[in-house]
Amino acid sequence: MPLDATIVYEPADADGLVVAALSGELDLDRADAVRDQLAAIAADPAVRYLRIDVAGLDFIDSYGLGALVSARNSAAASGVTLTLAEPSPPVRKAIEVTGLGHVFGL
Repeated sequence: MPLDATIVYEPADADGLVVAALSGELDLDRADAVRDQLAAIAADPAVRYLRIDVAGLDFIDSYGLGALVSARNSAAASGVTLTLAEPSPPVRKAIEVTGLGHVFGL
């Protein structure tokens, strides 16, 4: 049975930074929920920067990548800079294949 993607994060620090960690699998089943949760985090007026640690993602598909791109666009519309950090091998490969590295600050 696959592991659903899980998001863990703390409230924004004094500089407006939130570090969120994703773990498990980010695929069709969880993409919309993850996108919506990340957009909600970015909509908080105290947030200026949202760094997503994706070291714990074991799997990501095109829907998962689409969710991250959509979350990044929602964050940007709120004036929040969203970046990815510590990409796991599956995430790094997906980002390299799609050429999205510049979108996520990698």
